[in-house]
Amino acid sequence: MADNKQAADKQADIGALGYASVTKEMQDNFKQVEEVMAGFSKAHENMNLDPFNLKTAYSDWAEAIAKNPEKLIETNMAFWQKSMELTQQAMQSFMSGQAAPKVMETAKSDRRFSHEDWENKPAFDMIKQSYLLMSDWTRKLVASAEGLDERTAERVKFFTERGLDAISPTNFAMTNPAVLEKIRETKGANLVHGLKNMLEDLEAGNGQLRIRMTDTKAFKLGENVAATPGKVVFQNRMFQLIQYTPSTEKVLKRPLMIVPPWINKFYILDLQPKNSMLKWLVDQGHTVYVMSWVNPDETYADTGFEDYLQAVITAMDAVECDTGEADMNLIGYCIGGTLLSSTLAYLKAKGDNRVKSATFFTTMLDFSEPGELGLFIDEIQISNIEAQMNEQGYLDGSTMSGAFNLLRANDLIWSFYVNNYLLGNDPRPFDLLYWNSDSTRMPAKMHSWYLRNLYKDNKLCQPKALSVEGVELDLSTIDVPACFISTIEDHIAPWKSTYAGARLFGGDVRFILGGSGHIAGIVNPPAANKYNYRVSNELPENPDAWLANTQINAGSWWPEWDGWVRTLSNNEQVDARQPGSGKLAVIENAPGTYVKSRLGEATPVLEATILPEKTAPVVATPQASVAEAPQAAAPKAAPQQTVAKKPVAKKPATPKKPKV
Repeated sequence: MADNKQAADKQADIGALGYASVTKEMQDNFKQVEEVMAGFSKAHENMNLDPFNLKTAYSDWAEAIAKNPEKLIETNMAFWQKSMELTQQAMQSFMSGQAAPKVMETAKSDRRFSHEDWENKPAFDMIKQSYLLMSDWTRKLVASAEGLDERTAERVKFFTERGLDAISPTNFAMTNPAVLEKIRETKGANLVHGLKNMLEDLEAGNGQLRIRMTDTKAFKLGENVAATPGKVVFQNRMFQLIQYTPSTEKVLKRPLMIVPPWINKFYILDLQPKNSMLKWLVDQGHTVYVMSWVNPDETYADTGFEDYLQAVITAMDAVECDTGEADMNLIGYCIGGTLLSSTLAYLKAKGDNRVKSATFFTTMLDFSEPGELGLFIDEIQISNIEAQMNEQGYLDGSTMSGAFNLLRANDLIWSFYVNNYLLGNDPRPFDLLYWNSDSTRMPAKMHSWYLRNLYKDNKLCQPKALSVEGVELDLSTIDVPACFISTIEDHIAPWKSTYAGARLFGGDVRFILGGSGHIAGIVNPPAANKYNYRVSNELPENPDAWLANTQINAGSWWPEWDGWVRTLSNNEQVDARQPGSGKLAVIENAPGTYVKSRLGEATPVLEATILPEKTAPVVATPQASVAEAPQAAAPKAAPQQTVAKKPVAKKPATPKKPKV
């Protein structure tokens, strides 16, 4: 008996010591948290806490609310009644130990409250329902304001939703059961590691929180992403042109050139072999060329929209020189499509008819309804951006990325906030998120022009309201066969806005509406057998009527588009074209040098490729067809090209204007 008592006392002492040790370790960890936060706060005392200038919008909203007290009282009374119901439900649950009927239900699409304790433990269930009730009351309060202009009302609504996202109990350690569970397991070490993750992200963003969504060290361009075989065959100050290695014996006679957006990098179309659109296009027998835009630094401050437009034409010249084919098919993605449409209008005015089909992925041309992104565009916001760009010479791509992420804050911000900072987990490898974090910069002059003329003033859809190098742009003159592909859940380029733009052209236009969003709806290989699509050549004025009367087809739209573009060229084929076998010599392996330039790195300086001088006009005149036009191709046996040298790290003292 005595021995048993001594053993029990000894075990109790050990337990007490263990508890004391755990308590001390947790205290030490939380002390580190306090020290690190204090250091960061001191270093960033002058941060701008209202970058979206919301003070004015919410002041206007408060005035509108005050003018209609009846609705305010009605909303508050409904909230009070629901609160009483929730209190009674909570008391019943606590006393019985069993779940009572819910006052507020979680939406099926809301993945924040997936931990079982949110449902099974009365305390957490009460916290969750209180948050849902408060959110519901806030939304109704915002909606009750009358007399606000539409833009202010939408801004208040949007940023109120983002505020509700931010104060979710899942975003706080002491009210998230998964985090509390992790604290117990790690004795608080998860919070220390998570805070270090946060501060590393803050420092990388110079005070702005750039949450790492993936393990960037897990990917390497040209090896496990952007790995479709190809060669760089042309380059200048604006872009590198990649020709992909054929995988078929025969290819379509008409080459295909892709104009990606310049606010992110082209390899969204070439992530992995299983979902690479570039590989799929090559496998279908297309000769594929892709423009890889430069990631500009401050030496590009004076580079304008006209330089990007001329770059597209230069790329066309290079494709024509290399293949000997004047006729070609072009694809533009997102604002790459906006640039492509401007280029087509410019070429039409110049009598250049080389483009035989144009395809637009999630492209807006009419910006009258730009969706939630339009809430970030007004005179104050543009002036703030311009002030930032004038200081730097460019807009850091992470600024635009942050705006895009706000559109889906719970998925693209708070889920990673909880995982990386509260749970203390390191980001996991994910190719799409690696691409998403690989932002690019935008030249000050070009981006200011783009925001003001397109988003703010919506001039592109107005005939001859814009001009480039003295050439007035009129989209209604574009008569090449066109295909617009949009996605039904796109928050960046809403499909009804892209539909409105598709109706601006003067020729035959096909509209395809796929499933999912801005990326997943485009990067949707047939083998995945996901989503569906609608397609029609008839575009009535009302997009809802188009949607109601257009048949749904299962699977990917890729084969549908491929059949369309083949029919336009009668499926005419030639022997496969190997990179370097045409007029342009191989410079380096794909994906090239420009795409590897990341934020914070100086832009590589490459020697520009010089195309052979044209001996006669390549394009058709109004009296002659393209087929009848004299060709400028040099003899195949005598390539005339300056082969680019390796990039040099040093910047030129005086940046030269691009040769386009």
